[in-house]
Amino acid sequence: MILKLRQREMRSRAMLCVALFSWLSACTSVPLREGASLGSYAGMSPSGGTLTKARLRVDSAPVLAAQTVRIVPTSTQIGSGGFDPKDLALVTNAIDRALCTDLGDRFRIVAASLPADLVVHATVTDIVATNRAAAAGSIVASLGGTAAGLGVPIPRLPIGLGGLAIEAEAVDKDGSQKASMLWSRGANMITTRARVSAVGDAYSLSSAFAADFSRMLVKGKDPFKGMPAIPSMQRVRASLGGDPKYDACKAFGTAPGIPGMVAARFGLPPTWTDKGAAVSQ
Repeated sequence: MILKLRQREMRSRAMLCVALFSWLSACTSVPLREGASLGSYAGMSPSGGTLTKARLRVDSAPVLAAQTVRIVPTSTQIGSGGFDPKDLALVTNAIDRALCTDLGDRFRIVAASLPADLVVHATVTDIVATNRAAAAGSIVASLGGTAAGLGVPIPRLPIGLGGLAIEAEAVDKDGSQKASMLWSRGANMITTRARVSAVGDAYSLSSAFAADFSRMLVKGKDPFKGMPAIPSMQRVRASLGGDPKYDACKAFGTAPGIPGMVAARFGLPPTWTDKGAAVSQ
């Protein structure tokens, strides 16, 4: 009897794992597109992970020799796209803030007026809008499942998922490209929390791009190979709304911290808690 119960339990767990994997793979497909912001698109190799598509190139020696980085504010090449300019500004600033924090693990981040060994610039080439009605339905289902005490995560509705595509490069003092990346990723039903905002998923995915691109520069190699790194204490502190490690990063404001996490849990738009870039005095 005990053996049969254990076999049933194992089958149930296996079925749950299969279901979770199928839900995880059900994500928005965002194609990789070459924009017009990189100095060169030559020599880029296909890469990426389970959820991410990427093409990249990195000159390891000069990247690993670099000690300072300057971040040029992220731009967009998607036209109006029906997005509120304030929402787009929030997404691009979230990218810059995450890049500044993550690159700070190894590099000294300098102000916009100072020279640097590497100059980093990213460009948003595509945003797939999140369907706000579908997101709202997913939030209601998730909160209802939590209230009912269900032990199984409630996946998002398989419709209206958003996505993000970005290209970025790092150039040296002479403007010679030392690293480049095309990156795209769609929201999925399990790991991307639904938020009632047209840019809700793009905003959530901005930190994933920053982590991948920063890791490429910090390690000087393909960031999708090897085990993921444990976040440093300065990154954890910044994610909780603390001051960034370098003053230059203050230009991008501070992360929403705990209020932002609570807002994300309840599916509120990122504009409710993210104040965006710092206001120049």
